[in-house]
Amino acid sequence: MKRIGDYRKLLGVTNTVGLKELKTVYRDFMKENHPDKFHDNHSLKLEAEEKSKSIIAAYHFLVSIDPETQKQNLPEYTATITTSIIVDFQHKGLTLKINFSDGSVYEYFNVPKNIYIKLVNADSQGRFARRHIFSSYLYRNITKAVTV
Repeated sequence: MKRIGDYRKLLGVTNTVGLKELKTVYRDFMKENHPDKFHDNHSLKLEAEEKSKSIIAAYHFLVSIDPETQKQNLPEYTATITTSIIVDFQHKGLTLKINFSDGSVYEYFNVPKNIYIKLVNADSQGRFARRHIFSSYLYRNITKAVTV
């Protein structure tokens, strides 16, 4: 959740910001910090490149966890969590990353270590995740399913 807070702080938005407002804020930041504005000054251009990379990363991350985006992607998410097998998972900090057999990878945020330990020790990790993780934690898709 620290990353979410850091990205919101970078863009100067609250947790209630909508997609439309987020897009406006993003565009305004990019207008101010676009590297092409500083073509005469190399050091300012490099600084603007770094700042614009951070802004782009923040924007894409916040869009991916927005309720509107999640609602739009719900059918795909539901298909993945109900028909695909968990292939691998990692827990770092409070972020749980789950890889599915269809190629999808999802990050779940604010997952306590005790839930991760229960997932590791569960007889059926898929069943445990469906009951205790998939609908309980904020998530985002970081890799789309492979379509054949």
